[in-house]
Amino acid sequence: MAHKRAAGAPKPRLLDIAELSGVSTATVSRVLNGKPGVGDEVRGSVLAALDMLGYARPAILRHKTSGLVGVVVPELNNPIFPAFAQGLESRLSQHGYTPLLCTQSPGGTTEDESIELLLGQGVSGIIFVSGLHADSSASLDRYHDLRGRGIPLAFVNGWAPGVDGTFVATDEAAGMDSAIRHLASLGHTRVGLVIGPDRLVPAQRKIASFGTALADHLGIDDPEPHIFRTLYTLEGGHAAAERLVESGHTALVCGSDLMALGAIRGVRGKGLSVPEDVSVIGYDDSPLIAFVDPPLTTVHQPVGAMCQAVVAAMLGEMDGNPGPRTELLFRPELIVRASTHAAPH
Repeated sequence: MAHKRAAGAPKPRLLDIAELSGVSTATVSRVLNGKPGVGDEVRGSVLAALDMLGYARPAILRHKTSGLVGVVVPELNNPIFPAFAQGLESRLSQHGYTPLLCTQSPGGTTEDESIELLLGQGVSGIIFVSGLHADSSASLDRYHDLRGRGIPLAFVNGWAPGVDGTFVATDEAAGMDSAIRHLASLGHTRVGLVIGPDRLVPAQRKIASFGTALADHLGIDDPEPHIFRTLYTLEGGHAAAERLVESGHTALVCGSDLMALGAIRGVRGKGLSVPEDVSVIGYDDSPLIAFVDPPLTTVHQPVGAMCQAVVAAMLGEMDGNPGPRTELLFRPELIVRASTHAAPH
């Protein structure tokens, strides 16, 4: 690990930094002097080269790292949440802000306690990922109070009507349509949905989109017999798969990759195989999900693009340039792997 050079050491050599970061010496000079006109990615590369060579950052750059931004995510057992946390953290760091990560778990720190902790640290803004803003039964007073204090807010995957903040989400309708279209093309006519509680906005949207997709692609008008509501856990997916397989379903669309892994276990527990007997589709495209057995067909959430939009909106808010108050929807992509197959005869 490189060490900082002692006081009185030579100034950073622009040529060394330019060679290591792969840019011109003129670009290095602009970054070190805090000049505009340099992209975030290039700026990050120059600063990384500066650190690797052991040079202390100029005071003008160190001053820009004083901002704190809170990032509140649910429990970390579901790998999609660490993915969002990492994406937000890296993009905030590129802009010179220090992210403060708060996680929640049953019986642990609540969202309100996380908010109080972040306010105590003097954060410049807070980003909520799948928080209480996604729970239609939860009070929105906490967010109105934060806005009353002048704290910029941004939200990922969920909708809180009337709250003054930036909202980004995955387009559930597009994701569900692509999943059902894929299964219908494989000859499946009995498709089940494994989903979380109705009070959660993403679940509500998936359920509504599932009904529309069943009607559009399979001519089924009543989706209720094909929906199993449970928890967003391995165990929830397992229990749902057992019930849906017993009722004759040959394909399952799950509300998360974690549920899908539980569903695969549930199918195997019934003496059947995935995908020969039952096809399974997940949701999220979590890290490492391509390496499970079988590699999981899943709906990919564009985490990188969503994090980029959230951070850009948050920085705009903090600079006094609030973004649009409509919800920004990001189109997901169905990633076809080995957990889906032609319907059994």
